Amino acid sequence: MRVRGVKDQRDKVDFSYNKLADPKFSFYDKTLVEAVKRGDHWVHLFFLSLSLCHTVMSEEKVEGELVYQAQSPDEGALVTAARNLGFVFRSRTSETITMVEMGETRVYQLLAILDFSNVRKRMSVIVLTPENRVMLFCKGADTVICELLHPSCTSLSDVTMEHLDDFASEGLRTLMVAYRELDHEYFKSWSKKHSEAYLSLENRENKLSLVYEEIEKDLMLLGATAIEDKLQDKVPETIITLRKATTKIWILTGDKQETAVNIAYSCNILEDEMDGVFTVKGKDSETIRQELRTARGKMKPESLLESDPINIYLTEKPKMPFRIPEEEPNGNYGLIINGYSLAYALEGNLEVELLRTACMCKGVICCRMTPLQKAQVVQLVKRYKKVVTLAIGDGANDVSMIKAAHIGVGISGQEGMQAMLNSDFAFSQFHYLQRLLLVHGRWSYNRMCKFLSYFFYKNFAFTLVHFWYAFFNGFSAQTVYDTWFITCYNLIYTSLPVLGMSLFDQDVNETWSQRFPELYEPGQHNLYFNKKEFMKCLVHGIYSSFVLFFVPMGTIYDSERNDGRDLSDFQSFSLIVQTTLIWVVTVQIALKITYWTMISHFFIWGSLGVYFCILFFLYSDGLCVLFPSIFHFLGVARNVMNQPQMWLCLILSVVLCMVPVIGYQFLKPLFWPLSVDKVFGRIRHCMKHPLSPPVRVRMKHPSSRRSAYAFSHKQGFGALIVSGKTEKFKIAKKSK
Repeated sequence: MRVRGVKDQRDKVDFSYNKLADPKFSFYDKTLVEAVKRGDHWVHLFFLSLSLCHTVMSEEKVEGELVYQAQSPDEGALVTAARNLGFVFRSRTSETITMVEMGETRVYQLLAILDFSNVRKRMSVIVLTPENRVMLFCKGADTVICELLHPSCTSLSDVTMEHLDDFASEGLRTLMVAYRELDHEYFKSWSKKHSEAYLSLENRENKLSLVYEEIEKDLMLLGATAIEDKLQDKVPETIITLRKATTKIWILTGDKQETAVNIAYSCNILEDEMDGVFTVKGKDSETIRQELRTARGKMKPESLLESDPINIYLTEKPKMPFRIPEEEPNGNYGLIINGYSLAYALEGNLEVELLRTACMCKGVICCRMTPLQKAQVVQLVKRYKKVVTLAIGDGANDVSMIKAAHIGVGISGQEGMQAMLNSDFAFSQFHYLQRLLLVHGRWSYNRMCKFLSYFFYKNFAFTLVHFWYAFFNGFSAQTVYDTWFITCYNLIYTSLPVLGMSLFDQDVNETWSQRFPELYEPGQHNLYFNKKEFMKCLVHGIYSSFVLFFVPMGTIYDSERNDGRDLSDFQSFSLIVQTTLIWVVTVQIALKITYWTMISHFFIWGSLGVYFCILFFLYSDGLCVLFPSIFHFLGVARNVMNQPQMWLCLILSVVLCMVPVIGYQFLKPLFWPLSVDKVFGRIRHCMKHPLSPPVRVRMKHPSSRRSAYAFSHKQGFGALIVSGKTEKFKIAKKSK
């Protein structure tokens, strides 16, 4: 672990005086260590609060080697920092906390834990010191703590806020620390109220919050902490690439506005070159509505007119659920909104105003959000927009958002395993999302679309032959094919080729997929399989069935075999039709495949070989003699396969069915091109004229300083500690 200090050419601070210090801890600012050694009262009180105000669990398997288990990485880092500077949290029970302060062991009586919640955004502990003083230590978000401070702390609070601004310019996660000394009689009266609220069966959480607020006031400010919240590798590059794939990226975070904005700029979600960044900070519905409409009026003035098509559509009160179409702004804009304003914006008609404004923006930052609000924003987009949502997070407070989205992605890391366990996909680095979407996601979509279009086509061609045959069999419902062919058609004859295509096909390799993110766009608009593509499959299937029926019909009509016998019997016609069908659908899928491997060749051409092997087996003399009631086509395969008419019919049918397909594939990019067709043209050009490898450019961060406040925490082990269950578990473990 590394705590940020004043680092220059000096050596690291030597913590050899502290036998319980963490050897992995690195610190460079000797002025703070000297203040601790000098016995500065306020410095000691500050680090004492860090070592007492937490819900960290301590374990000491080996003498002097402490292992901390914290509910959040930030809390563990703060307790470890206090430990190395001489205030060591050593152990705890349900009633006491054992400390080692500058080498001296001291035991504090734990009177109460006021645990963290997403609403309170702070936590406190009340302890009885060895000197019989009742002390309350509190830490939390700066916006919350500032409102609870004693008026005498105004000047110190102003200085601390300036320091927080300096920390924020470096993107650090911050919180404030304060304390209050309580009168014994006052604490006893408060403790009774706390016990009543704690034992209450109705509205227990609300009653506890009111009791907590009663004692968490008139606090004395001790200082602030800042922890580095470093971005993972390649995060800005990944976001830039995903933006090129026309994906919209929103940040939903519990961090304070300045931190969220700082991260957004560092990730290139917000840019200095934007035409404007709107900040919604109203504290009532009407103000927020006006701010949203003002922003929308600047991005698209006509969207405020009553004649606007979307406004007309909304005034007609369409039946739920309805979809809001896309609106194009007149530039690049960003939107910032905090959790307080968002609480109003997600109610009533304001949610539509919020969504219309947000969807026009290139980057959206929602900060100081509760986990519930994160899920509500995702559900809002799902409810009114025809899009696929993906939520990615790494902590327990992201679980509701991950579960609300169409696709949930969890990042396993320091924040715990909750996000990963509740997600559809999990990985350890954010930049893996690029490969998940642009490579595997795009391949999967292309394969699925090809599979569906081919599946419908081959079954239309297979089934609609009976429509044409009905005009010749008196609509008697007699089938064209042998019953064994009908059984094996989808199960054996055509299953392997489509399986191979669905598993291995790829139009371009992973390198080109990531170099040209624009290839991802067809999947977003569902261009490769929709109602129009389905109708194409139907028309193609009707045409193929027409060819598959009438070409064999014309071939064998009044035709004779080489030995002079009649060829135009039902069984010979059936065999020619089904053999031609197998060849047509197999060649069709061969034209669809763009990535040939040995497995593809084996599946496609092997399926034809399997067809002929099964055909000769089912129509063999032995089976027909042994089971005459089941196998009726005695010797048909042998007699028909040696006739030139059969092979001429097969070649003619395949050519007639494939020529329109090849012609359409050739003419479509010329007369009805998609944007992605131009990208394929660039890829082919690059393959013929290889480009030099791209030069890695260092990402430039904006020079303007932006504040960053944050509080990364979640509900801890407070209730578990007070219950005493952890102590019982340790005793049981020792007895074993």
